[in-house]
Amino acid sequence: MSLETFPEDWTNGLAIIAHPDDMEYGAAAAVARWTQQGKRVSYVLVTDGEAGINSMHPDEVGPLRRAEQIAACEEVGVETVEFLGLPDGLLEEGLELRAALCEPIRKHQPDVVLTLNYRDSWGGPSWNHPDHRAVGRSLLDAVRDAANPWIFPEAGPAWDGVRLTAFSGSPEPTHGVDVTETFSAGVESLARHTVYLENLDGDMASPDAFLRGAATASGEQMGVELATTFEVR
Repeated sequence: MSLETFPEDWTNGLAIIAHPDDMEYGAAAAVARWTQQGKRVSYVLVTDGEAGINSMHPDEVGPLRRAEQIAACEEVGVETVEFLGLPDGLLEEGLELRAALCEPIRKHQPDVVLTLNYRDSWGGPSWNHPDHRAVGRSLLDAVRDAANPWIFPEAGPAWDGVRLTAFSGSPEPTHGVDVTETFSAGVESLARHTVYLENLDGDMASPDAFLRGAATASGEQMGVELATTFEVR
């Protein structure tokens, strides 16, 4: 499967993701590349990820994960991080979520919108998190909503400047980004989720090992050392 090179003739990107760490598991190295080019990339977290650590109460986890996300963003040159505060694990597709996602699109006026895999699976016998699916699918609608001044007028003036929406971690990638020079920044960004990683088992608990395996495989598809992939819609 061949990959197209991700377009880079844009200046303003907006990542809207369900949880802290969603961008760091693969896409942060691309963000580091883009911010080094002088592009502006902002993050909007739909939830605080407060239900993400089974051994800790959500009231304790939410503020901790917010702080870890802000630290992760500093590693890749992201200065603007916002949190919508919707309930972790309970997101649903529908008008409420579309309206919530429409507002930051109109506020930040991005050329490019980034998020995580919206498909049912990661490929093979797997099942994607319901929050990822709900945010990704609703985001496609919210980009269209943002361009229509008669839908959710309370969310601010319409913005029809989104050129593309890109999904990291998709089992059906279409585009790749050479992250050979910024891979280490992506690893450090994920490593800032210290407490979250301490409560994980397996490969996902090791930032360098987990990210390097996927980046090496993607790099082979692009003819570079290390790459990350997106499904572009």
